[in-house]
Amino acid sequence: MNFKLILNIAIHLLRARLKQSVVAAVGVTFGIAMFISLVSFMNGLNDLLDGLMLNRTPHILLYNEIKPSENQPISLSVAYQKSTHFISSIKPKDRGKSIYNCKIIIQDLKKDKRIIDVAPKVTTPVLFNSGTIEISGVINGIDVLAEEKLFKISDYIVDGKITDLLQNNSVIIGKGLADKMLLSKGDIIKISTSKGNLASLKIVGIVEIGIADIDNISSYTSLSTAQKLLGEPTNYITDIQLKLFDMASAPILAKEFQNKYNLDSIDYQTANSQFETGSSVRSIISYSVGIVLLIVAGFGIYNILNMMIYEKMDSIAILKATGFSGNDVKWIFLSLSMIIGLAGGVFGLLFGFIFTHIIDIIPFETAALPTIKTYPISYKVIYYVIGIAFAFFTTAIAGLFPALKASKIDPVEIIRGK
Repeated sequence: MNFKLILNIAIHLLRARLKQSVVAAVGVTFGIAMFISLVSFMNGLNDLLDGLMLNRTPHILLYNEIKPSENQPISLSVAYQKSTHFISSIKPKDRGKSIYNCKIIIQDLKKDKRIIDVAPKVTTPVLFNSGTIEISGVINGIDVLAEEKLFKISDYIVDGKITDLLQNNSVIIGKGLADKMLLSKGDIIKISTSKGNLASLKIVGIVEIGIADIDNISSYTSLSTAQKLLGEPTNYITDIQLKLFDMASAPILAKEFQNKYNLDSIDYQTANSQFETGSSVRSIISYSVGIVLLIVAGFGIYNILNMMIYEKMDSIAILKATGFSGNDVKWIFLSLSMIIGLAGGVFGLLFGFIFTHIIDIIPFETAALPTIKTYPISYKVIYYVIGIAFAFFTTAIAGLFPALKASKIDPVEIIRGK
């Protein structure tokens, strides 16, 4: 088999049907470009939403849950129940939200090589007071450096710096809370707890996560300030947040740590199951639409090659009569198909990158997401690899059937028919 000769014949046939070949290549180009643009945009959107929700959520959260009493009175036999009244439904006992031996637990967790880091936290409901305005909310006492390392809070701070929380009696409040109470950086806000403790904290920053339910009630202060506000010692911790190297192992490790430390636990998959489902559905839709576009382009190539076979019956008969085998003829048409796929694929990658770049510079400004200035795009090489690979696969399949048909043509019947 002379591949150089086969390639030359394929190029000659391509030139003979140049307009139709260009149309087929343009179909492949459009399919790949749209596939890359759509997948890049949808995955960029998923990454953005992950940043708003999943990246702000610990992979595993250890805490003490309020539970009903596990030791309810034992129900006696039916005979005794007819004549005797028994106490039932004992109310939950307040065992406290504080995690016992939290410092030892944190030290032990930091030694675990499966864990990136640990961030202790104190969470408590409070009342925010400013003048005559009083709003209920939540204050989060955080280990500033650990929280920044794991959750990048600074990405959502629109005024101020996260390190300002290292100052005593300082607080960063949510944007919605600041707007409702007409507060800004440098103002003083009074905070009272359910136990009646009252403190005045200086606002050193405004944070906007982009989720109204959080921005309207949440605030952040240092761990020590939160402990002082509650009148608790320095070993008072209500939550232990964990980030793992392997996110997929979170459900298994959550159960392991729950049994090991006798604490309640929840993993990020359980806490955000609906959110993850939405991200998966968006990805499936984007891949499906892109693949359908490439399949449609493949049908275009199939039709063009099929018509070319009917028009080139004489040429095929002459080739076979002069010594070309059916396999040679098959490779001629397969080569023709792959040339169209290669040309269309290369231009598809180029235009796909151009389209995604155009989307990436389109202004996207909303009050809910102040840190986002343009539409989100994910630039990953894998999208381009998938696009060009599927283009070659589609064009190869589209050219295979016409090529097999051409290889089976009997030159005697064609010449006799003429």
